Amino acid sequence: QVQLVESGGGLVRTGGSLSLSCTAYRNFNVLGWYRQGPGDQRDLVAYITRGYRTKFGDFVKDRSTISRDNAATTIYFVLNEVTSEDAAIYYCWGKGLPGVPTYETWGPGTQVTVSD
Repeated sequence: QVQLVESGGGLVRTGGSLSLSCTAYRNFNVLGWYRQGPGDQRDLVAYITRGYRTKFGDFVKDRSTISRDNAATTIYFVLNEVTSEDAAIYYCWGKGLPGVPTYETWGPGTQVTVSD
């Protein structure tokens, strides 16, 4: 069952901007993004709740935004001033369903490559 559909990513130039979006096909309480570089753990990038509360990873909080549509089904993430350290696989993340607040899942991931 498809739950999260990601779009965006690909090749980004150093100093440029990265745009990602994710559409959810279930009624998640929280939607966001994680990322994982080669040999690294999967780290939280940013999330937004149904109540518009947001949280950002320390490595992106001063140069990124996250927003969602009113139906809370699609989120939009923009990362500015991209560096080589931002190259990773980015995974859309959904958490919390009606009656199951601890349920969480990830999308298949989208590769982000940074070039000079």
